[in-house]
Amino acid sequence: MTSAPDRTGSPEPRRAMFTGLLVAAVLLLGIYVGSRRFRDFDVALVPYAAASVFAAFGIAYRYSMWLSRPPTRLYWRRGWQLFLTPSRLPGNVLRLVRLAWDNIIAQKFIERRSPLRWAAHAGIFWGCILAALVTFPLSFGWIRFETTRDSQALYEAYAFGIRVAEFPLGTIRAELAFNVLVISAFLVLGGVFLALWRRMRDRGALSVQQFANDLMPLILLFAISTTGLLLTVSARLLHGFHYGFLAQFHAVTVIFTLLYLPFGKFFHIFQRPAQLSLDFYRKAGAERGPASCARCGEPFATQLHIDDLKQVEAALGIDYDMGAGVHYQDVCPACRRKGLALTQDHLIRGARHEQAG
Repeated sequence: MTSAPDRTGSPEPRRAMFTGLLVAAVLLLGIYVGSRRFRDFDVALVPYAAASVFAAFGIAYRYSMWLSRPPTRLYWRRGWQLFLTPSRLPGNVLRLVRLAWDNIIAQKFIERRSPLRWAAHAGIFWGCILAALVTFPLSFGWIRFETTRDSQALYEAYAFGIRVAEFPLGTIRAELAFNVLVISAFLVLGGVFLALWRRMRDRGALSVQQFANDLMPLILLFAISTTGLLLTVSARLLHGFHYGFLAQFHAVTVIFTLLYLPFGKFFHIFQRPAQLSLDFYRKAGAERGPASCARCGEPFATQLHIDDLKQVEAALGIDYDMGAGVHYQDVCPACRRKGLALTQDHLIRGARHEQAG
């Protein structure tokens, strides 16, 4: 086996930096255009918008670095090749819709692990989605609400400066519109409490959980939800008691979470959609057929997977060529273990023979 190549001065960080800056610039342009040259932009929301732009830069940077890894890059490219195959594209589109429903919307893969775990994820996922659909467009000035000129009891909703809806106060529609963040906060809190309850009772989760990776995200979601609810309580029940302090406290929790977004566990939100391509990969591998072990002749992994592993190892500068046209990846795991045991036995016998001689 040869050593890995020297990657000092590699172009990946520069490419990732350019990608991050490009995405951040596109978002800034979107804010400028969508808010009609900042006419609909609320300056009180500048910290939220700035943190969102930084989060967009960080996510794009890390995503680019993630894709620059040889295994990820190969599976990413292979996934698109398989998906965009012209003869299979219509069927692949339908299959992708079903996969997106099962894995992202319904999250059935979590339900198979544990219904409690699924309930916790569902509460957090739908609460965050609901909040994001409202808060990001509001922070960017893409949507706004205001009363009509001739009535304080009638509200209008604008998207990108275009009037899209109208609803009177006191209706169910108005209550839902003004309390959507309260609903999302209760959903997130329900999910957080279920997740913490499971983590306190599940010995498997207790043994492997880490503060930064498992508890910190729950703490941040709890802080955002509770401070947001306290703002509502202060405004509606306490006549604005400490509203200014609570608003700043809530802003700090939201901004810290946005800055944490690209570098913590929340990044898996953006990785998960890319993993849908693995289903296409498995299907294509099954159609191509299994690889047969060069030692015992038994089928083990798919030939597509073995060939791609060889490409990845070559990209990493790892040479497992065994000569005579045989690669180490052509040997099944069982035969590798047997080979390792035979080698160790041979070395031990040789050492004993040298000591005896």
